[in-house]
Amino acid sequence: MSAQMRRLMWPLLVLAGLLAANLAVTPGFFEISVKDGRLYGSLVDILHFGTPLLLISLGMTLVIALRGIDLSVGAVVAVSAALACEMIAAADHPGSPATVAAAVATALGASALLGLWNGFLVAVLRIQPIVATLILMIAGRGVAQLITGGQITTVRSEPYRRIAAGDVAAVPVTLVVAAATVLLMWLLVRRTALGLLIEAIGGNAEAGRLAGIRATGMTVAAYTFCGVCAGLAGVVISANTGSADGNNAGLWIELDAILAVVIGGTLLSGGRFSIAGTVLGAVIVQSLSTTVYTMGVPPESALVFKAVVVFLVCLLQSPRFRAQVAAPFGRGRPPRPAPTGPGLAPSEEDAVRPTATGADEPGRQEVPR
Repeated sequence: MSAQMRRLMWPLLVLAGLLAANLAVTPGFFEISVKDGRLYGSLVDILHFGTPLLLISLGMTLVIALRGIDLSVGAVVAVSAALACEMIAAADHPGSPATVAAAVATALGASALLGLWNGFLVAVLRIQPIVATLILMIAGRGVAQLITGGQITTVRSEPYRRIAAGDVAAVPVTLVVAAATVLLMWLLVRRTALGLLIEAIGGNAEAGRLAGIRATGMTVAAYTFCGVCAGLAGVVISANTGSADGNNAGLWIELDAILAVVIGGTLLSGGRFSIAGTVLGAVIVQSLSTTVYTMGVPPESALVFKAVVVFLVCLLQSPRFRAQVAAPFGRGRPPRPAPTGPGLAPSEEDAVRPTATGADEPGRQEVPR
């Protein structure tokens, strides 16, 4: 079994357990049907409603791999949704595809600028990532409310609605967008040297600098990509609800995104990352939310239930915890035997050989000449 598969084994088991629990409560949980030329079912709903979280988690993966963090993605979601909906609502022809395309392009462009701003603060001005992105987390939410005038902006545009409710060959558009983003990111970081450069900078920034890697440009690009992913998530969320709420859109989604990345095996200390692990982590977080509603967990206990499950996942992923649990049953790793053989252990002659300086060393004694 490869190292990556070993890291993904426990998240896969947790996901299987969540799906099995849902199946026990709802016998038709795995059923998928086609209605009006579109796929429907609980599994499809998990992927559909989990698309915004997956998009943000993908961008967050690169940021965390570079030893950073982005707490502003929720605010970027709100700004993106507010811009797109306000442009469509103020247009003379809100149902025009050209109007929708211009609104989406503007929202994504603004999101890229916000991500670029975060990258500038972190990479150029050397501000701590948690502080730099906290600035935009607070200010961005206020900007979104300024754009909407403190009100919920509602749009009635069929082309915009179809971004979330449409389908391509019976597959929801949201799933197509998520799959295309995952594929694009995989091609960029696993079929080019970009992924190795990111891991080199995240693992040891000083060594990367000495090797000639431009960490500044790489960090700015990662934050910009994270901003674009958050902006795209904002478009999907607002298209799904048909409205933009500057106060609540994307609220606390940054915490779920960080959680999904960590569950997927990417360390907060930076370095090695996993795209497949991030996708799996996002599906687990969304499945957990679905399980809370399916099993009828009271709303006042939902967050506690979710926290307990996440805590168990983190424990199962800890090698030290698993070793301590297995030790009483005799399944711990046996001690490694001392090396023997020529050149591996000192001989009796070496034990009494004098040093070059004539001084005694531990394990040796000086003999008369």
